[in-house]
Amino acid sequence: MNTLEVSELSFAYGARQALGQVSFNLAPGRFAALLGPNGAGKSTLIALLTRLYDLQRGDIRVGGHSLRSAPRPALRQLGVVFQQSTLDLDLSVEQNLRYHAALHGLSRSQSTIRIEAELARQALTERRRERVRELNGGHRRRVEIARALLHEPRLLLLDEASVGLDPASRLALNQHLRSLCQEQRISVLWTTHLLDEVQPSDDLLILHQGRLVASGQADALSQEHGGDLGSAFSRLTTAGARP
Repeated sequence: MNTLEVSELSFAYGARQALGQVSFNLAPGRFAALLGPNGAGKSTLIALLTRLYDLQRGDIRVGGHSLRSAPRPALRQLGVVFQQSTLDLDLSVEQNLRYHAALHGLSRSQSTIRIEAELARQALTERRRERVRELNGGHRRRVEIARALLHEPRLLLLDEASVGLDPASRLALNQHLRSLCQEQRISVLWTTHLLDEVQPSDDLLILHQGRLVASGQADALSQEHGGDLGSAFSRLTTAGARP
């Protein structure tokens, strides 16, 4: 079973079409990069995946559950890290995690077990009592990832999560997420505008003018559309390009 299935997804803001018949799948344990220029429809797609917007046409299934007909079990399979941090800066790392666990209905004993595991996985155990405002950007992102994984989702969605990080922190975060895919069989959907965050073996999705103009393994798409990722991206996102 695919972790994520997006089927014939269309969405409009009044007369303006933001997405048109977008379809793709994401298998367990895969890292997928979602690329697209400004206005391509990435933000709309993220809003639909997280149910900030209601579906108009098409469907999204997470872990086999439809966001249209079974939104609660579908959302339980989803962990999200938004571009803008939603951590409480005046709470400690552990307090932020316990609050999130309570929102997901985890018992105190369940919370303790999962918090300990995620703190260790994110190399944050020694920082558990530090207030979030005392952490650098890279460690704050790790807290957000730990929080997103507490309820053991099958899909981790990160929307421009590397924005504002220095190059070393960006690289460390990118590598860490790939290790989660390999070790935990979690699927990751990573939206970015930085081509250097995409590796040849990644699944790659390119949006342009509300349509999915390319999908497949990054190295294969690069060869098919220009020989390198930059050339392929430029060719696929020129004005008027279509699948």
